[in-house]
Amino acid sequence: MFNIFLIIHIVTGFVCLISGVIAMLSKKKKGKHTIAGEIYHWSYFLVFITAVVMSIIHWQESAYLFYIAIFSYALALLGFLAAKIRWKKWFGSHIGGMLGSYIGIVTATIVVNVPKIPLLNELPLLLFWLLPTIIGTPLIFRVGNKYKPKKIIKHPLT
Repeated sequence: MFNIFLIIHIVTGFVCLISGVIAMLSKKKKGKHTIAGEIYHWSYFLVFITAVVMSIIHWQESAYLFYIAIFSYALALLGFLAAKIRWKKWFGSHIGGMLGSYIGIVTATIVVNVPKIPLLNELPLLLFWLLPTIIGTPLIFRVGNKYKPKKIIKHPLT
């Protein structure tokens, strides 16, 4: 049973990584971006569900997975709902949620796979836990500033 969830987890994680890149690189309008975003969100949802189930099955070894799954999917859900509902100043929540959740899935992928890669497995694992956040967080602010609405300065007529 665990192996079935693991296979689903790996496949949907891969779909999530690819659709996330497509959404990030496509023009921010209806079409490619929104379709990739929908695929990203729903594949992330399946990653979340499978992570929770697997962490419960092997609680002693992977309780941490339960908490990481909740936190990471919460960011993806925030970004998804911000775009769907469009509350006041929704765009910052959308960017922060989607890119924050992408940092989460990249971190998980790296941390799971680095111990299997020669040379990289000689570096401290903590480095790979922190590196995606160290690189990704400034990028979130950069993207947020890029798409921030421009302030209109009103000059009084003289």
